[in-house]
Amino acid sequence: MKNINIRHCPSRYRSEIGKYKVSINDMCFHCGLCVDICPHGIFDRIEGFNYVSTLHSAYCLGPDCSKGPFYCAEKCPVDSITIELDPQWKTLGDYRWTPDLIISTWQQAETGEIPNGNFEFKVGASEGGFDKFDFTIKNTHPLSPEEVGTINLSIPLNRRQEGQKITIPVPWYGAGMSFGSISLPTMLAKAMAAKEWGTFTSTGEGGYPEELVPYRDHVITQIATGLFGVSEETIQQAPIIELKYAQGAKPGLGGHLLGDKNTSEVARMREAVPLTSLFSPFPFHSVYSVEDHKKHIDWVKQINPEALISVKVSTPSDVDMVAVGSYYAGANIIHLDGGYGGTGAAPEIAKKNIAMPIEYAITKVHRFLLEEGVRDEIVLMASGGIRTAYDIAKSIALGADGVIMGTSELVALGCVRCGNCESGRGCPRGIATTDPELESQIDVSWGAQRIVNLYATWEKQLKLLLCQLGIKDIYQLRGQTDLLRYIDEK
Repeated sequence: MKNINIRHCPSRYRSEIGKYKVSINDMCFHCGLCVDICPHGIFDRIEGFNYVSTLHSAYCLGPDCSKGPFYCAEKCPVDSITIELDPQWKTLGDYRWTPDLIISTWQQAETGEIPNGNFEFKVGASEGGFDKFDFTIKNTHPLSPEEVGTINLSIPLNRRQEGQKITIPVPWYGAGMSFGSISLPTMLAKAMAAKEWGTFTSTGEGGYPEELVPYRDHVITQIATGLFGVSEETIQQAPIIELKYAQGAKPGLGGHLLGDKNTSEVARMREAVPLTSLFSPFPFHSVYSVEDHKKHIDWVKQINPEALISVKVSTPSDVDMVAVGSYYAGANIIHLDGGYGGTGAAPEIAKKNIAMPIEYAITKVHRFLLEEGVRDEIVLMASGGIRTAYDIAKSIALGADGVIMGTSELVALGCVRCGNCESGRGCPRGIATTDPELESQIDVSWGAQRIVNLYATWEKQLKLLLCQLGIKDIYQLRGQTDLLRYIDEK
């Protein structure tokens, strides 16, 4: 595998947000003891003045620091130092994407290193899903770089005898996010990162912008129910075609792009009228059986015989039958999309009440394909609320070959999970918007580097975890549910 260019890529926010805020009251006589004893660089003496500041309080470990000899609040001779939760930290995220997960993802995107501070970067606080189970690790001895370096994370995307053989070096690729739902700079950043890592990203259902053509070898084009922007040319230039039958966050509802985000450029790409709301129906009205589904795949293969076919479905109760039907229809990849995913555009009532949780669907489909004797002829990819390297590993242990990551990439670009993706002009941070003024906030090279760095931390965490589990190849983790344990709150 080629060397990946990892370099420091700071946040674009003026002030860093940390879990704790450190402040000094008027009792302080600026003796500088805190400057000398703090190992994290929280305190600084302003040059030329006998004055101590706390410009870097975002680095504070809070009460955890009291376990060592550097707890500033205890050492201060006049009790002038106060440590409390940062008010900004408390406003971030939700139970699945906690403030800890958001900020630790920012740190990983900035440094390319595994977080070593006081943030919980493995699970959220949802009290369900991936947050309720973990791995049973027996090997806790220090691991050498040589041991970690021997781990293989690559997975094939075509297990059939026929068709081109495509292998990606890491068990994930980027989720489909359409032009219209996200900004063009965001799409380009995802594509550039995919090329750097030798993996893929998907166009989503809004068409194939010309700016993506230089990255065509790493771009999956999506054919969704609205057929927006679909042409023979875009099908012919893609190595993988994704047929999107349903989205896990809103199964049975189809897609909806509000008129405010349908700018003239988006409308040109989608061959629609600007400033009108655009709806993707549910389902494809030409597909009501496995036989219809096969005709769909045959149509695509007629246009691009070399393309691999991915079939994206939500997780109904009979998802195992859907998956095996797609196999017999000729699909190379079954893409299971669970209900935990989606942006702020997906209705909460749909996300929480319709689709089967992805952790159930993976195991159900994996076991059924095994019973059918076709498991090693089809690639099973999972998405829908997979946030971290540990979620990736858990998905594979449940039976997936790999995963498809979406929201995590947006968090790397500065998303705070405010849920305003679809309203008005869209994301005020320039991520999920088509407003030219707002999207100008995203520098494409900066965004690509942030995603590249995030991928690097996932690779490191996965290799370390597999070493601790005594596994040399990611394929050996697939379906190993015996390595998982339920987290008992008691």
